[in-house]
Amino acid sequence: MRPSNVFVLCTGRCGSVTFAKACGHLTNFTAAHESRVKLPGMDRVAYPANHIEVDNRLGWFLGHLQSRYGDDAYYVHLTRNRDAVARSFNGRWHLRSSIMRAYAEQICMTSPKDPLAMCYDYIDAMTSNIEAFLRDKTNVFRMRMEEHAKEFPAFLEWISAEGNIDLSILEWRTAHNRSRRA
Repeated sequence: MRPSNVFVLCTGRCGSVTFAKACGHLTNFTAAHESRVKLPGMDRVAYPANHIEVDNRLGWFLGHLQSRYGDDAYYVHLTRNRDAVARSFNGRWHLRSSIMRAYAEQICMTSPKDPLAMCYDYIDAMTSNIEAFLRDKTNVFRMRMEEHAKEFPAFLEWISAEGNIDLSILEWRTAHNRSRRA
C-alpha cells in the first residue's frame, strides 16, 4: 500500500531541506519544506493528498497531526549526530527567526548562560516528543542523515516512489541550508 501523506519529523539541522529537495524529483508525490508554517491551528497540518512534508516545527503540532492523520499517514524520523546538530543550532542564534531563540526565550522563558547546553536541551526535548508520538504508529521509517546513501533509497522503496529516482538520490550530494561554523 502506498501512503497518501508522508511527514518527516526532525529537530532541524539534520538534512531536512535536502530531504525535501530530493523528494522534489518524485512524480507520485508533491514535496515541500515548511510549506504551511504561517498558518495557525488545524490549517497548519491541512496538507494535500500524495504529499511529503518536511518541517522541524511539526514537532510542536503532533497533536494536530494525530487528530487529522493518526495512523493513516507515514512518518519519517530524520536524525543526525546530536553533537553536529547542537553545533549547527549554536551557530544560528543570531538569526531573527532562530528556533533556538524562540525555544530559549519564549518557551523556556530564559536567557541561556550556556547557549550550547540550551541547544542540547532543545534537541532532547524535540526528539522525545517525536519518539513519544511515533510509539504507537504503524508506518514509521527512521533515517539517519549520515546514512542517507543507504537509507534514503530504502525510504523511496518504502513509499513506492516514482519519478527520477537517480536525481532524487543525487540531491544528497549537495548540502542545502548549510550553517556557518559555530
